[in-house]
Amino acid sequence: MRVEHPTDVVKEQTLHPLVIDDFDAITKLLEGTRRIAVLGIKTEAQADQPAFYVPRYLVEMGFDVVPVPVYFPEVKEILGRPVYRRIADVPPPVDLVNVFRRSKDLGQHLDDLLAAKPRAVWLQQQIRDDAFANRLAEAGITVVQDRCLMVELRLRQALRRGETGEKG
Repeated sequence: MRVEHPTDVVKEQTLHPLVIDDFDAITKLLEGTRRIAVLGIKTEAQADQPAFYVPRYLVEMGFDVVPVPVYFPEVKEILGRPVYRRIADVPPPVDLVNVFRRSKDLGQHLDDLLAAKPRAVWLQQQIRDDAFANRLAEAGITVVQDRCLMVELRLRQALRRGETGEKG
């Protein structure tokens, strides 16, 4: 039998108002988004991984995607676009940073994100860190956690076309 250790229990934090999870607030954020830096993007060699095919979808949808890989130091271009090594090195404006990093690895990017001052940071599905999100929000950066950007964009596109899949 496993005994629960006090550090095993994750305390739920009160989230800053700029950490959004509301459909309308996310819709408004997406409507104002044009330029997306992708932190943790993979290369064409990993085309079957979300960290590549989600950014590729963003390009196909007409977004200006800026690759910011964490690995692949030899790579100079991804998706036909020049690579940057830090978010703070990306020429502004950056409307949104789409993050493909494990929750436990987010902290190492906090100073870079705070220095870059993007309008928003989007943590992909299964990526969540309330303390990290609150730190960004306290600096005036809107944060979305644990949601797939591609899924959210497709959902809104389907709703605009009346393709909700609901039968009525």
